[in-house]
Amino acid sequence: MILERAANSMDDLAREMNVLPNHFAFRGQANADWGLTSTLERVIGRTWSAENARRFESYSLQLFQSKYHIYSGSEHIPTSKLSWLSVMQHYGVPTRLIDFTTSPYIALYFALENYDPLSKHDFAVYAIDYTAVMEASIQHIKKVDTKFVENRSSLNGKQDAIFDDVVDRYAYDIAWVTEPKELNARIDRQSGTFLVSGNLEKTIESVVNLPLYESATILKIRVPAHLYEGVYVALRKMSINSKSIYGDLGGLAKSIRMELQSYNQER
Repeated sequence: MILERAANSMDDLAREMNVLPNHFAFRGQANADWGLTSTLERVIGRTWSAENARRFESYSLQLFQSKYHIYSGSEHIPTSKLSWLSVMQHYGVPTRLIDFTTSPYIALYFALENYDPLSKHDFAVYAIDYTAVMEASIQHIKKVDTKFVENRSSLNGKQDAIFDDVVDRYAYDIAWVTEPKELNARIDRQSGTFLVSGNLEKTIESVVNLPLYESATILKIRVPAHLYEGVYVALRKMSINSKSIYGDLGGLAKSIRMELQSYNQER
């Protein structure tokens, strides 16, 4: 179950994030009222159904694969479904992958990147104990399939095959935290990973709220709008900005936009 906590000061926020162990992954969102949803879920919206989820993913995956060679230039060709979904996510195609990072401060940056200070909305950081989630998911698979002998350590180097051949193939009602073996530079720079519903037909919130994960800590830390400026300044002091995260002209442009927004708040 997703628990919500409020961070009403910069000290509260630092305490909430720093007290969490290293086996947590984080996600920042510009509006604290938004749920934990994938871009695919948001595109389907109110017409969400198992049939639409399958249809939308199948269509976008096939279309992206068929046109990839035209636009990819010198980029390598993905060799697994997980890799394909990762590349699609990178370029903005709606997928069931949800971006997380192992850095709470990079997650805070992403909350601010799409934040409109004039909206006065609270923003949020999700924190998920990925070790506990993965242990529960692995044990669930083992109960259903006695031939499955993997553990968290043995998954290293097999992420693509396990997702494609086990998790996705059998559509287990589990949450899965993973990344393709071949990371692109941006994911690596962002200390990125993905949270994904093993069953395409189930939304991620419905999965993480299953009894299976009742002992796994999943938090939403709500940050009030009045902390926007303090968070922006703190991240700037840590050199966490669009330039360092993206490393390209698009990142420079985002950095300038955020600087202008912050300046406008100070006036």
